[in-house]
Amino acid sequence: MKITTFNPLIVTKDAENVIKLFEALGFEKRHSLDANTGTEDFTNVRMKNADGFYVDISNVPVPQDMTLIRMNVDDFDEAYKFLADKGFTNPRGGETVDTKTNKSCMMKSPSGFAFDLCQHIKDND
Repeated sequence: MKITTFNPLIVTKDAENVIKLFEALGFEKRHSLDANTGTEDFTNVRMKNADGFYVDISNVPVPQDMTLIRMNVDDFDEAYKFLADKGFTNPRGGETVDTKTNKSCMMKSPSGFAFDLCQHIKDND
């Protein structure tokens, strides 16, 4: 398993204000992705500053803000098994978010911190 990126992810129901805060800190929007999980709609925004630091912000209808560590990998299934073998669980009972461009899910540690495990799907055709 190779980690391809590793950065903070803020999950919030008020992404607009969080984005404004990071823009004031010198971050710029790089891209955004709208998705539907079947049960909820969400928007992911990736931001980067001049020093090369990234932060991702997801607009999701959650009761309170959460900060996770976004861990992009080259092999989702291998990383999922690795984390599960270490005691991490998927709060959605094994369900993943599958879009045209990525596969992801939250993986929560026994002590409570969480990764957003993600593999970007590349179109090699």
